[in-house]
Amino acid sequence: MAHQVGIVGASGYGGVELLRLVDAHPALDVAVVAAHSQAGERVDTLFPNLPGPRVFDAIDAAQLAGLDLVFLATPHGPALELGADLARRGTPVVDLSAAFRLPVDGFARWYGEEHPAPELAPHADGSHGGERAAYGFPEHTRDVVRGARLVANPGCYPTAALTGLVPLAPLFVPGTVVIDAKSGTSGAGRAASDTLHFSHVHGDLVAYGAPGHRHTGEIEHWLAVLGGRDLGPVSFTPHLVPMARGLLATSYAGLADGVTADDVQDALASAYADEPFVAVLPPGTFPHTKALAGSNGVQVSAVVDERTRRVVVTAAEDNLGKGAAGQALQNANLLLGLDETTGLTAIGVYP
Repeated sequence: MAHQVGIVGASGYGGVELLRLVDAHPALDVAVVAAHSQAGERVDTLFPNLPGPRVFDAIDAAQLAGLDLVFLATPHGPALELGADLARRGTPVVDLSAAFRLPVDGFARWYGEEHPAPELAPHADGSHGGERAAYGFPEHTRDVVRGARLVANPGCYPTAALTGLVPLAPLFVPGTVVIDAKSGTSGAGRAASDTLHFSHVHGDLVAYGAPGHRHTGEIEHWLAVLGGRDLGPVSFTPHLVPMARGLLATSYAGLADGVTADDVQDALASAYADEPFVAVLPPGTFPHTKALAGSNGVQVSAVVDERTRRVVVTAAEDNLGKGAAGQALQNANLLLGLDETTGLTAIGVYP
């Protein structure tokens, strides 16, 4: 019998991508497709790629608590309340928001508020204990995810940046990590915004959120935890590019004395040799966002600049795939004891 799951926030881009993926999953059935302001409306009025009579449900915590798993694709405010409620009821949750990605101190610093459910926030060292949230980055935390009840899905920018940086962290000079990342407009959500107006975005490229974008804290914290050492402050600047989906993160870091290009390539290759969704490209070959559209794949490559003694690490993903819904489904598979690749592919739609 298939697992009964719910998607809350299904009227957003991350939520509807989840609906598309879960509808094709052989071991999951979507029992609840919940949205706040769109409750009662047909799904295909917003998303013509999903034709049929299905309508958005109202959000009912008691109904959701009876399911085998719930995906939360809401902003972090609603997720803090509903995610905590469901976790306390014992319902497995994969949360795509930032509600449970950081320990309480980090959450207060980067989100400007005290965490309302500190007993559910992750441990500072990333270990899983009690009912605390697990950081759902399967390539580096799958064993923690398997034993969790509440999983915090990483942000889109942190997923790409950390994929490239975590295996190389032991090779870096502390205090030298700089990340330049660019995302398609779907990363900003479906809500109408003047900055996302077609006439403004078309032909434009703009930085935003620097120097205090909230994903900076997530990247710094989990790079230290998963990379095994504190590398100090990270400089992170995101950019908006005029395409619907896709994300590219180019990171720079100083290399410790004696580290060679072969050391860099070997570290990446050994970290991801058996990973079904991460492709390590040869040095000098760079990832393409288009090659990953619609997939849960990540491409990563690194080149060493001997003149500056810096490494350049580039990682690409679909920001709605591995950067959101695809990774959430990967985490759900782990939570439910399924093969984590079920219902997912690393192969993008190309051209």
